[in-house]
Amino acid sequence: MDRALLLPAALLGTLLLAACGREDSAPAAPVPPPTEVAAIDTPPPQYPIELGCAGIGGQSVLQVEVGTEGTPTRVTLLRTSGNDDLDRLAQEAVQGWKFKPATRGGQPIARTIQVPVNFTPPQVRPDECFALDAGRRP
Repeated sequence: MDRALLLPAALLGTLLLAACGREDSAPAAPVPPPTEVAAIDTPPPQYPIELGCAGIGGQSVLQVEVGTEGTPTRVTLLRTSGNDDLDRLAQEAVQGWKFKPATRGGQPIARTIQVPVNFTPPQVRPDECFALDAGRRP
């Protein structure tokens, strides 16, 4: 055999045997894929009957930081519904919501998400609206 080929062949053989022959090396544990925030318990906010009956509604858009425990750590109003009471009720409701936190490498991490909260006046006026109207008359 040509001496010029002997050294590279021996080196390659040694590397292959070293890689295959190690019994003490355990296969690396697979890294869990990352996950995003998932809603668990998100009850709707209170919607005052007075505002619904008056046809006042809208959408509040909130920026919510979900902590590693799955609870909101900060809730900020990004876009108003056009009504201060609805915006306040949206923020109060979201502050009490529960989430499954996002993860990286199998560990929970804080993540900021945007949450729209809709207040839609009823299509058909509930009977409570007529009672409110009657109470407002002199």
